[in-house]
Amino acid sequence: MSTDLLFRDDAYLSQADAVVVGHTPEGGLLLDRTIFYPTGGGQPGDSGVIEWGGKRLSIATAVKVEGARVALVPAEPVAMPGVGTPVVQKLDWTRRHRHMRVHTALHLLSVVIPLPVTGGQIGTDRGRLDFDMPEPPEDVTLLSDRLNRLIEQDLQVTDSWITDAELMENPGLVKTMSVMPPMGQGRVRLVRIGTEGRQVDLQPCGGTHVARTGEIGQVEITKIEKKGRQNRRVVLSLLDGLRG
Repeated sequence: MSTDLLFRDDAYLSQADAVVVGHTPEGGLLLDRTIFYPTGGGQPGDSGVIEWGGKRLSIATAVKVEGARVALVPAEPVAMPGVGTPVVQKLDWTRRHRHMRVHTALHLLSVVIPLPVTGGQIGTDRGRLDFDMPEPPEDVTLLSDRLNRLIEQDLQVTDSWITDAELMENPGLVKTMSVMPPMGQGRVRLVRIGTEGRQVDLQPCGGTHVARTGEIGQVEITKIEKKGRQNRRVVLSLLDGLRG
C-alpha cells in the first residue's frame, strides 16, 4: 500500500493523525499517510516528532522506499510504535518552511538566469542551482535585484497535473538537463508561479513551495563558482538566514 502524501495537497499542514502500517528492515517507520516530505529533487527530507500513548519519537528525516511509500527515519534507535498504532505526526515547521521559501526562490532563479539547469540543492538558509553557463554573468548585483523584484510582486504559486504523454509532447517544460521529473505513474505535477494570464514560471516539480512569492522574503546571490568547463554553481541565500 502506497503512502498518502498529505504534503502534496497542503504544504502548510504541520500536524496530522496517522496509523502505523509497518517498519522497514533498516528501522524506518511506515505510516498510512504522512506530512513528512521525503528526500528528493534536491530537497531534504523533513524532520519532526511522532507521538502516541504519551510517548514521543524524534524523526531525523524521511526517505522514499519501495512501493511508493515514505519511511520516517528515527533520530536514534529506540522502540517504535507497533503496526496498527494511531499516532500524531508533527513537523519541525520552521525548517520545512525555510525549505519551501528557498525552493520557490530557486524556481525564480531559473527565470532570471534562463539557462539549462544541471543540478540543484535546497537548504534551510540557502540553495543553489548549477547551470550550463560557459561564462559568468557580468553583473551579479543586477541578477539579485531582478530576483527580488519578482519576489516582491507577491505572485501566486499553484500546482496542476498533466499526463506523462503531455509532458513528453512539451519537453520545453523541463529545465533540468540531467534529471527528468518522476514519471511512470501516469501523471506529473507542474508548479506555476503567477497566473495563466501572467505566468512567470511553469515547470515539473514534486517539492513543497510557499503559496505566494512575497513569503520568500529578500534573497541575495552570494556566490557563483565554476564547476567544470561549462558548469557554474549559483548560490542564493535568504537574507534573514545570513543575519542569523
